[in-house]
Amino acid sequence: MPRPKLRAVALDEVDIRRDGDFAVFNYKDPSLGGGMRVKVGPKVKKMTFGELLELHNAIVRERLALAARCKHEAVEIVGGPQIEYSKQCCQWVPRGGVLRCVITWRDDAAAFEIDGRELSLKEFGEMLLTYEGWGMRIVFVPESELHKTPKVKVSTRGR
Repeated sequence: MPRPKLRAVALDEVDIRRDGDFAVFNYKDPSLGGGMRVKVGPKVKKMTFGELLELHNAIVRERLALAARCKHEAVEIVGGPQIEYSKQCCQWVPRGGVLRCVITWRDDAAAFEIDGRELSLKEFGEMLLTYEGWGMRIVFVPESELHKTPKVKVSTRGR
């Protein structure tokens, strides 16, 4: 089955519910994919379904416009923070298209250190969702070489 294509939807094409600070959009048509979960913050409780749908569709239009403008050049932020806290999204977001991080462990779960800040697996996953619908390549390097762009050897056998 082909991957669902992201698009704006009408109110009759989606079931909307609130879950804490999140708005959850479940698409009725399975060909659209499962849906979307958006962290809105406490104001989600006072927003109408129409306002939540407008937010959903604005996010979709912004993602589609960004993808259309994309020239597939990943920007790596150096000399400044790679991530920032977005008050609009109520979560951490990447400032560029490359993240240098160290995999670590906290409270019996994976964690990720970026810019000296430790993000839980949940926080890291939510941050990655800002690129929902995109792909990513992960290159593992020793911590001492995070500042270098590694040579990548292509192989069909693994290490």
